[in-house]
Amino acid sequence: MKKGKEVENPESRFFTVLLAAAKLPGVRIHREAYLRSALARHCSEDEIRRAIEETPAAAGITVELLDKVANDSIRYETAKVSALSAAAGIPGIFALPATVPADLAQYVGHMLRIAQKLAYLYSWPELFSDEGEDVDDATVGVLTLFFGVMFGTQSANAAVGKVAGMLSEQVAKKLPQKALTKGVVYPIVKKIAAYIGVKMTKDSFAKTVSKAIPLVGAAVSGGLTFATYLPMAKRLKKHLADLPLADPSHRVREGDIVDGEVVEDHESFAPADAERHGADTTAAELEERRS
Repeated sequence: MKKGKEVENPESRFFTVLLAAAKLPGVRIHREAYLRSALARHCSEDEIRRAIEETPAAAGITVELLDKVANDSIRYETAKVSALSAAAGIPGIFALPATVPADLAQYVGHMLRIAQKLAYLYSWPELFSDEGEDVDDATVGVLTLFFGVMFGTQSANAAVGKVAGMLSEQVAKKLPQKALTKGVVYPIVKKIAAYIGVKMTKDSFAKTVSKAIPLVGAAVSGGLTFATYLPMAKRLKKHLADLPLADPSHRVREGDIVDGEVVEDHESFAPADAERHGADTTAAELEERRS
């Protein structure tokens, strides 16, 4: 019965894994420290200071340069997560109860790491609060949408664009809470969470099978992680880089922060079959890698 409940509630499964991964050591990226380190070799001190105090776009840093820095971060995180996944595959079948949950958590943790890095490069505000380990609902919402973009769901692309529009049109130093917890965007967050929860269940089973044979399982697990993580990170990078929020020619206007009312009820996002198509494409890619 317990197994059946998990299958029936993939949304809850996803949020549980996301929140657990967010508490792992080293997962949270401090925006100021990351931007200073990532831009140090490419920008002046004045540009770095303004990128931190405002945004990289406001500092006039070109998207081309940000793309270069983003690619460096993607390569680093991909190599790291693939190596850890391969290491988790070495013990073999007797260690499965311990390694599979750990592998999933560290995989999601590295998805969170690259999502934060890309968000900060392309002018999104700080996602995690420095106060305690709790993650607020708006942060959970935007990270879920980022994951949706990584998995190729069209509704996530549209929703991220809406939230980015709110940030770019106003002087906003934090995420629009209402947009991410109420109205049209929130049901999309829940829908994407459920979709990814199903994906996690299927992909975890595939990794369980790959880990059953020591050493061979390590190579398969590491290769499968590399083959899935890299294109997902690139997909998010491309989407964030294409938004007006990342454009140095865009200048925000003074005014109060609009907290989510920009999203109108009559606006529509991609239909469910478009998301199923994205799911089928991702699943097909995984099957090709396994065969």
